[in-house]
Amino acid sequence: MHRHITFFRATLHRVVIVALVTSLGSPDAGAAPWKEKAPPALRWAEGQPGCTFSRGDDGKYRYALWTSDYGVIVAVDSQELEKVHRRVEPFFSLELTVRYRGQGKLELAPGSATLEFVRHYKVVQSSLDPESFAQKTQNDADERDHEAQREIEKHPERKEEREKFLQTYQKEVTELLDFVTKRTLTSISLDAANPEANGWLLFSVNSKWIGGWKKPEEFVLRLPLAGRMLEFPLSLPAAQGDLILRKRPE
Repeated sequence: MHRHITFFRATLHRVVIVALVTSLGSPDAGAAPWKEKAPPALRWAEGQPGCTFSRGDDGKYRYALWTSDYGVIVAVDSQELEKVHRRVEPFFSLELTVRYRGQGKLELAPGSATLEFVRHYKVVQSSLDPESFAQKTQNDADERDHEAQREIEKHPERKEEREKFLQTYQKEVTELLDFVTKRTLTSISLDAANPEANGWLLFSVNSKWIGGWKKPEEFVLRLPLAGRMLEFPLSLPAAQGDLILRKRPE
């Protein structure tokens, strides 16, 4: 009797394991069912159909990727690396243009974009939310103003110097806030009546893994669109010794 009970328990144990494995899916099925599968990637590559690269007289490199329904153009300033830390709030920026030529709708969610800093331990930064970034910039500006006022109270002889600094600083903050609130790209639905969107994506460079810039720098912009993950590998400069001669504004 004891042997029959032992055999029944062992059989039941195997049945439970088989049922559990079946419910979770076979190893060949890939990720566990509670994890969403990554969308198929569509990667920009020079020379591939639908992929173009150009150097503009405005100082920008442009990477374009076209499908039958839409085109995405990513522009990066050839001097972006030099500009990053000159800003009131350091960030890396990319200009994005999306053109839709389908008959339905194309949902664009720039807040889901990421930027991989390939030569900095492959750190991945999500795009900054314009509203939150603007609020942080304003808060930092207010704190800087308070610090300057306290310093003036302690050292009246430095009043002129600090006030001149504040005037310049506040002007830069105002210009940045205007840029962030008016020119960054936000979520939008494109269709035949509204086929194009243009704006900027901003990415934080504040990470212990992001140190001094390499030569060259390499990035990968990833943007989910129409059920696929678009990937744009970017380099600064785009080629060894590359130099864009900017056209002076008329």
